[in-house]
Amino acid sequence: MAFPTTSRAFRRTSDGKSIELISEPVPQKLQPTQVLLKILAVSLNFRDVGMLHNRYPIPVIPHGVPCSDASATIIAVGSSVAEFSPGDFVAPTFRETCSGEIKALGGDVDGVLREYAIFDQCDITRIPTYLGYEEASTIPCAGVTAWTALDFDKKKQGKSALMQGTGGVSIFATLLCVAASMAAIITSSSHEKLKKCQDLGQGVQGINYRINQDWDQETKKLTQGKGVDVVINNVGVTSMEQCFNALARYGTISLVGFLGGVDEAKMPDCFTPVLMKAAKVQGIFVGTREDQQDLCAFLEDKTIDLKPLVDRVFKFEESADAFEYLYSGAHTGKVIVKI
Repeated sequence: MAFPTTSRAFRRTSDGKSIELISEPVPQKLQPTQVLLKILAVSLNFRDVGMLHNRYPIPVIPHGVPCSDASATIIAVGSSVAEFSPGDFVAPTFRETCSGEIKALGGDVDGVLREYAIFDQCDITRIPTYLGYEEASTIPCAGVTAWTALDFDKKKQGKSALMQGTGGVSIFATLLCVAASMAAIITSSSHEKLKKCQDLGQGVQGINYRINQDWDQETKKLTQGKGVDVVINNVGVTSMEQCFNALARYGTISLVGFLGGVDEAKMPDCFTPVLMKAAKVQGIFVGTREDQQDLCAFLEDKTIDLKPLVDRVFKFEESADAFEYLYSGAHTGKVIVKI
């Protein structure tokens, strides 16, 4: 494939409230350790739309290219690149670290909602070739977040996890639980969404928190009074008290999202339940390049079907519509933009 001269990209508008399609030049020379990627598919996350609605608590670069999750193929490599070759199926990591600073794609630096992008070789990994473009694009943020949030190691296999909501991280985590023989409980306000989740595999159970507001007590009933070993908290501080109630002794609460807001005044006492349950509370900022490689190795080993993750696929030109659909909350799993 010839080296492209231009690339179409979506960037946040000057007021930061929407996105706009532009055309911009592609640098014609790679640095020795750089690779040129042809983006194949992009997976949206809540942070991408949260930035446009003042619901993202971290400053972002103005007029930046949004999105962090993508699958891609390598078009060209720099003179010192030895680990990768043109044609390799890859994904960027959520965080760029090669510069010595930690920078998140789509926020601190330009993201992947574009046709072509240049990355350093240490900021990409190979991804399983059995996956389609759309499913593979969910790996860098949703997948790696689910992997690290599950506190994944052999000691956890055969135990249990609770996932809040039916977004991408929760669905990905549920698929990992099924593959690892972990009991999975997922919460939603929609019977239809819960039915979809329960169809993901044997042992997946659902709790409708609109009908059963005491979902923490229902979780204990479903686990014979023990509670779950891992809680993936996608809501934030407003659900922490119930998360502790639903947690087993020696369990882990992984703080992943902030759908319920970031009002610290609503944070309950954590000292007592952490002490009494010998619990661990960990903040999850996706994961490392090594985590992404470990996840991909696990996916390959188990040949996990990620198709159930994909809720809807939009064309590149329909990216603004994809953002609106994600923000509406009508989805179950991931919203994808195919480039």
